[in-house]
Amino acid sequence: MGKTLYVTDMDGTLLAPDSRVSSESAQLITGLSKQGALITVATARTPATVEPLLEDTYTSLPAIVMTGASLWDRRSKTYLRPRYIEQTIAEQIELLSVKYGVNLYQYTIGADGILDVYHQGEMSEQEIAFVQERESLLYKRFHLSHAHENSRLTALFFAMGERDRIFGLADELRQCVNCSVSSYVDIFGEDTGILEVFAPNVSKAEAVQSLAKEIGADKVVVFGDNLNDIPMMQVADVAVAVGNALPEVKAIAHEVIGTNTSNAVARYILSDYR
Repeated sequence: MGKTLYVTDMDGTLLAPDSRVSSESAQLITGLSKQGALITVATARTPATVEPLLEDTYTSLPAIVMTGASLWDRRSKTYLRPRYIEQTIAEQIELLSVKYGVNLYQYTIGADGILDVYHQGEMSEQEIAFVQERESLLYKRFHLSHAHENSRLTALFFAMGERDRIFGLADELRQCVNCSVSSYVDIFGEDTGILEVFAPNVSKAEAVQSLAKEIGADKVVVFGDNLNDIPMMQVADVAVAVGNALPEVKAIAHEVIGTNTSNAVARYILSDYR
């Protein structure tokens, strides 16, 4: 019997609109994982928010976090194979962000395995809310109004803000630096753009392929809803879009299932694994 790897995006896909894993989905995925199903998540989130959200959901595989910039071992609570942006490139990214009036969050992995997050400049109400929702979490420390130390290695630059500014910066970064650049509309507000900048070749797609090879999977099934899920869906044997996915995502999917309000991902895996 061949091995099937199931990889699901979190926000808008596995997570319900309240940004939680429902009790039914948690129970189904936990039960299936304990039976031997190979299930994990691939998300732009960091372990600081992945762990609380999956607290009641058992999975045996490491989570793909920060859009593939690292894996997260849920058992040992450690980062696996983190990928870093070269320092000279990081400095160039910071200069271009000033040109577009975009304040960056810089994510670095501390010696103790905690994610240190640096931010400079005046913070918008949205950015303040972003920090307040996360500053009490384990596995993450915020350093606001502080410059990062040049000796620290950058795993991720993240920004949120006015859509045109974010997308403009993203377009120029794609032309000027050798990095993986992702920009997309926030699922919680169409006027807000999200920017993520990683080391070269970092993507959910690359991480999914590497994990599949490592565990010897013969088949890969991927679930998604947003533009940043398309690359990993394109390398999957079966690409599944949830019913609330963007039209572009549904267009490239092999199957469209129920919405993220209906435990559709967990129910699909239950049906497929059996």
